[in-house]
Amino acid sequence: MIRGIIIQCSDTSFPYLIFSLPFLQSVFFFNCFTHSPTTIIFPIKLLSNSSLQQLSLRSNPSLSGQIPPLISSLKSLQILTLSQNRLTGAIPQAIFSLKSLIHLDLSYNKLTGTIPPQLGNLNSLVGLDLSYNSLTGFIPPTISQLGMLQKLDLSSNSLFGRIPQGVEKLRSLSFMALSNNKLRGSFPKGISKLQSLQYFIMDNNPMYVPLPVELGFLPKLQELQLENSGYSGVIPESYTRLMNLSSLSLANNKLTGEIPSRFDSLPHVFHLNLSRNSLIGVVPFDSSFLRRLGKNLDLSGNRGLCLNPEDEFSVVKTGVDVCGKNVTSGALIHPSSKKKSKASPSLSYGSCFLSSALFQVALFLGLRHHR
Repeated sequence: MIRGIIIQCSDTSFPYLIFSLPFLQSVFFFNCFTHSPTTIIFPIKLLSNSSLQQLSLRSNPSLSGQIPPLISSLKSLQILTLSQNRLTGAIPQAIFSLKSLIHLDLSYNKLTGTIPPQLGNLNSLVGLDLSYNSLTGFIPPTISQLGMLQKLDLSSNSLFGRIPQGVEKLRSLSFMALSNNKLRGSFPKGISKLQSLQYFIMDNNPMYVPLPVELGFLPKLQELQLENSGYSGVIPESYTRLMNLSSLSLANNKLTGEIPSRFDSLPHVFHLNLSRNSLIGVVPFDSSFLRRLGKNLDLSGNRGLCLNPEDEFSVVKTGVDVCGKNVTSGALIHPSSKKKSKASPSLSYGSCFLSSALFQVALFLGLRHHR
């Protein structure tokens, strides 16, 4: 009894007859179709009682054409992976009749059109990855019906509009990536209900709103990436309560005000990028925090920031202007601040140490995923 097949090939026509095997449960095509253009083909008459549970066609550079609607005949299918091919056209609505699906991955193709609202029919879905396509339109509100979803990746498409309000119902979600789209506008107020969320990646969207305070109430959050999205206003104090946070990037926005003072009390932070904003004041990190992060700390491009003179030699090659000292001219400079600083015995350097400076720290250690 044949239950699984791994096809090893360099280039061949699509072996559609394997779908006629009545007891076949798993099929894997990895790096098979590499030269001659090949399309996915199913037999005209698929077995009505097909046992196929997993179909993986991954990393086939010459596998092109549309996803055939006949795929919906595989009623027992639980895992469908069609990633890293050259598939085109719209996502067929027929896929969303596969009620047994727990994992759907159509990433890294050339799919177009919108995400069908029938997506909400897949209420057993645990993982959904539609990233790196050319999908447009809104994120369908029916996504709120995917109550078992743990991983959602819609990044690197051309989706627009707001994050649907119903996303707050995805209480099992641990990973959400929406970066590199055209999403904009305010966040759903109920986003703080995503108490299982550990990774939120949403760089490069034209949001143009203040940073949402609610993100600071996600106790399991480990990684928060909100770069290059036009966020304005101050960094919410609530972000300093993310005790599991390991990586935070708010670079290249329009943030103002001072850096919240309690970031250096977060025990797991190893990467912090607040560069290219309009932050002001004395950097509120002690020498031990500066040493711990080293090159993984980037505050460059904030002309109103400067470093406490006591911490001048705590890190190597920071490129930071020390409060009261202009590195290039030697002139005395004063920090930008919205409020007067109170005198302190540990900072009795006079006004020359209350400076404005260009704070540049070495390179930002990036990530991505996924993831």
